[in-house]
Amino acid sequence: MNETCDVLIIGGGLVGASLAIALDGAGLRVALAEAVPPRLDLQPSYDERNLALARASVNALEALGVLNAAASQATPIRRIHVSRRGDFGAVRMDAGELGLPAFGAVLPARELGNALLRRLDGCAELARIAPAQAVAIDAGTDAVEVELRSGDATRRVRTRLLVGADGTESFVRGAFGIDAIRHDYAQSAFVTTLTTEKPLDGTAYERFTDSGPVALLPLGERRAGLVLTVPAADAERVAALDDEAFIAFVHERFGWRAGRLSRPGKRKPYPLARRLAERTIAPRTVLVGNAAQTVHPIGAQGFNLGLRDALTLAELLREAVATNSDPGDAALLARHVERRASDREATTAFSDDLVRLMGNDFLPLRLLRSLGFHALDRIAPLKRRFALRGMGFRGDVPTLSLLR
Repeated sequence: MNETCDVLIIGGGLVGASLAIALDGAGLRVALAEAVPPRLDLQPSYDERNLALARASVNALEALGVLNAAASQATPIRRIHVSRRGDFGAVRMDAGELGLPAFGAVLPARELGNALLRRLDGCAELARIAPAQAVAIDAGTDAVEVELRSGDATRRVRTRLLVGADGTESFVRGAFGIDAIRHDYAQSAFVTTLTTEKPLDGTAYERFTDSGPVALLPLGERRAGLVLTVPAADAERVAALDDEAFIAFVHERFGWRAGRLSRPGKRKPYPLARRLAERTIAPRTVLVGNAAQTVHPIGAQGFNLGLRDALTLAELLREAVATNSDPGDAALLARHVERRASDREATTAFSDDLVRLMGNDFLPLRLLRSLGFHALDRIAPLKRRFALRGMGFRGDVPTLSLLR
């Protein structure tokens, strides 16, 4: 079976689905191929994974009509508290003091996935191909041909632009021989949910320690999302802890700002490594999201960065339609690289530098770090600039993400 389209997106995860929605009604024939069939997950789970959405992401997802159905499940982040165990000083930011409604929101990944699927159902001109896995790619001058396999059946799709939104182990990236520079942080992250004695009341905590960062994210009804980072060599031991011992370990690392913690959910370690594609474009092909870069979860930048990849690409493709230009033109792809360069480089460097800086126990560095915390907490213009960057307003910001 041979088919043609203008844009073929490989990967129907959060970033790929967002791109498909952003192209809805753009006047392009868009196809979205996903390895698993789409399915709404209607069963809430106490220990489900939670996403910290930056303000720029909230703006865009609202503009795309995605967050309407999930708004009741989103918890606004109104305050941020950053500290480092063993150092003096802390950074405290209040959105209201900066004239902002919120820094962002925390939303269960399941709820965002469901909201994206519902919005995809409303994309009348979108061709959804699932289950389908890309198994071969042949790039030509005028188009890229992709072979998709579903069970024993195969189909070939000819597209003017191929988008790789297929994650860290991207098949699209590998098919074009694009290397991904990998750095192993020798850390593992446990992601789970806890119950707090004191309501977090919209406060997100980031606590740095010698052994790695700990984040506590506000959810409703005295629930909190936990991201606990440990040395990889210690992951197996922490995974074997019973609930009581695990809570004691979290208190040792995080402290008692939220009162006594209880009811930890299921947990398992996820090895942490950074992967940066050496280039994000190939003939008539572009990489977005984790296919382009996978970063440390510190600062919760991963999905937010990938969403800005998708939104920028959607803007450029809409401009191409308006000028009757080729969506796979090399100049358009070069423009995408140019527009994403500043944000991509700054955000990936920030995540990486923060891991190294906050994990270093060298005494002179601790003193400088503490002085930096003290200054950032007290100098309003510096604090506002730091907050805006953390909310995704850096570099060439996609129009849909701008403050409203």
